[in-house]
Amino acid sequence: MKLKSQLNYVIKDAFVKAGIEDDPIAVAEAGKPEFGDYQFNGAMALAKKLGKNPRQIAQDIVSHLDLDGILSKAEIAGPGFINLWINPEWIASQCQAALEDGRLGIDQKKNPVKVVVDYSGPNMAKQMHVGHLRSTIIGDTLANLLDFLGDEVIRQNHIGDWGTQFGMLIAYLEEMSEDGSGTLKDLEQFYKDAKGRFDEDEAFANKAREYVVKIQSGDKHCLQLWQKFIDISLGHCEEVYEKLGVKLTREDVRAESFYNEELPKVIEALKEAGKLQESNGAQCVFLEGDEVPVIVQKGDGGYLYATTDLAALRYRANVLGAKRISYVVDARQGGHFKQVFKVAKESGFVPEDVKLEHIAFGTMMDKNGKPFKTRDGGTVKLIDLLDEAVVKAKDAIKDKEGYSKEEIEKLAKIIGIGAVKYADLAINRESNYIFNWDKMLSFDGNTSLYMQYAYARIQSIFRKFNGEIKGEIIIGDALEHHLAVMLLRFEDVLDVAAQNATPNQITTYLYELATLFMRFYERNPILKEGVEEPIKMSRLQLADLTAKIIKQGLDILGIEVVDRL
Repeated sequence: MKLKSQLNYVIKDAFVKAGIEDDPIAVAEAGKPEFGDYQFNGAMALAKKLGKNPRQIAQDIVSHLDLDGILSKAEIAGPGFINLWINPEWIASQCQAALEDGRLGIDQKKNPVKVVVDYSGPNMAKQMHVGHLRSTIIGDTLANLLDFLGDEVIRQNHIGDWGTQFGMLIAYLEEMSEDGSGTLKDLEQFYKDAKGRFDEDEAFANKAREYVVKIQSGDKHCLQLWQKFIDISLGHCEEVYEKLGVKLTREDVRAESFYNEELPKVIEALKEAGKLQESNGAQCVFLEGDEVPVIVQKGDGGYLYATTDLAALRYRANVLGAKRISYVVDARQGGHFKQVFKVAKESGFVPEDVKLEHIAFGTMMDKNGKPFKTRDGGTVKLIDLLDEAVVKAKDAIKDKEGYSKEEIEKLAKIIGIGAVKYADLAINRESNYIFNWDKMLSFDGNTSLYMQYAYARIQSIFRKFNGEIKGEIIIGDALEHHLAVMLLRFEDVLDVAAQNATPNQITTYLYELATLFMRFYERNPILKEGVEEPIKMSRLQLADLTAKIIKQGLDILGIEVVDRL
């Protein structure tokens, strides 16, 4: 239910009846309850254009507003603001319809598009570390959100599986396999050991260099070793994805190597488009306004990240048919993507109507504001961080009585992983992210634990009631009105979050909704003796819709709810 669109339609209808030819600006949520539910602030902008007093324009609009449907009242304030109150009966009927609908009244897009979401992208040479956390969480949420709203979402995991280091790694893997030592459990250690051999043993280093050439020229033995290594490394990633509860699978992998055969074709196509220039032996594309060119082929014939990214863009736009391609990658790559997108459009690799976007995010910091590291300054393995989240969540469960050991383990995983994901998603994604266990595992403030507690509290109301809910929703006092309007805003919030790739708008909404419900619950008793039956039934239904929206919102964020906490 797009509440704003419906209000905008009513305003537009008043414009037409008042003889105003312009399109109205969108309504906005009112800042305070005394200013209504929404405000229309477009009269001032029209004043100059129409040569009229803004209050007079506002009066013309108000006098032509339909107050028999969605709106019950409209008032002019100040120099020409129009405050709008939504009809309580209309609100009640819409909440009732949302409650009876499996999608909570949220329409699927009438014109869905194919969207590629490129996220996670770990390097197969190393174990996943905290640097991969944000891309994986934000990307998965964006894919869930677009999918829920009806777009055809194609998840793509652009893993790093190609490059000179793989010669060294497969040569070492071969040695290990021959003497039967190790099963590559710790990729980080394996990489260090292989690098140690490479630096100390000239014969091994030569073999490693030789294997790089052999992989690239398609040698069967070396490709088998390489594939074995990639499979083991991907297995480590899948363990993280499973623990984190993200939906990436092996089918979503489109590795660097997937585009190998396309790289010479990219160079040829750029040449045909008249884009290539030689500079110091390298093939480059010079863009207007950029001093630094985009290098697509080195003097020795080797390709670069930009070449692979251009091949991927061609594939995604022309083979997959994507109309929106979203790269969920660290903000520090902003310059690179700006150039690559420009080359792709100017060279005709990607049609003009395809939206290319870099979904940038900031760095993960410790609570002292420094890059997140282990005590000895090393990189924190992602699997270790997630295991620690579960341990700390177990400590956060205050009342362990009444739970079996298995239930506590399950609950700790839901709380711990949810806390890590929500804390990341709750901030503006472009901000640096301060990682703080105490804050993210708190029952107070905008945390997943607070949201899970709010949901569980509503479930406890239903357990206590333990009866059949019937009757209609009745909007009685101002607090009920405010809560019901907030419930109807859910689709507008999801639409904006999807359009701008800003999951923090969902978390902010959920937090405001849960906080408002807690206030409503304290002031408007539901099961207390003396509450009239129709009012009790109405409030139970508002509680039910609140719980369902919290659950759906958290599901989009990839976070589970619990029935008791």
